[in-house]
Amino acid sequence: MTGLAGVDAGGQMSDADLVREYRHDPDGFTAVYDRYFGDVHRYVAGRLDTQAADDVAAETFLVAFRKRERFDPARGGFRPWLFGIATRLVAQHRRVESRHYETLARARAAPDDHGHENQVVTAVTAAGLQPQLARALAALTRKERDVLLLVALADFSHEEVAQALKIPYGTVGSRLNRARKKLRTALEKEIDVNG
Repeated sequence: MTGLAGVDAGGQMSDADLVREYRHDPDGFTAVYDRYFGDVHRYVAGRLDTQAADDVAAETFLVAFRKRERFDPARGGFRPWLFGIATRLVAQHRRVESRHYETLARARAAPDDHGHENQVVTAVTAAGLQPQLARALAALTRKERDVLLLVALADFSHEEVAQALKIPYGTVGSRLNRARKKLRTALEKEIDVNG
């Protein structure tokens, strides 16, 4: 809930007011970038890899800036709109994403990189996944993977996923359920074979 002039209890401007401000003053876009870049980057890094995430996250904000007039707060929040852009850009890189998961699935051990930044990134990205989970993720359809990873990596609600992907709320639940069942089945098979 916002207070005076669209400022919430934590002293931050609401998304709608933030967007309204940067529409009139493009320099105000810096506040949007500062607020959301880390979240978008982590999400994209979990979908692709950290090097691709740098490019795709930056491109997400470039697209958002170019399309700033198209954002309509009546249709949903700014964060889902931004993550929708990121998800569409990830889809353009889906061949890279599929190869990324296939490579992770073949990997026997994580690289021996002891740098603090790399350890943090590894902990929060798909690079930290077990090979069995990476194989299972690679087997999902792109649409199932989009829904699952928006929930898992971006901590989105079903409503936010629906807004980000521009799909009905019920479709989010059905895709998420299918993805979870496929993952569960694939992981159970891995355990039976390797266990």
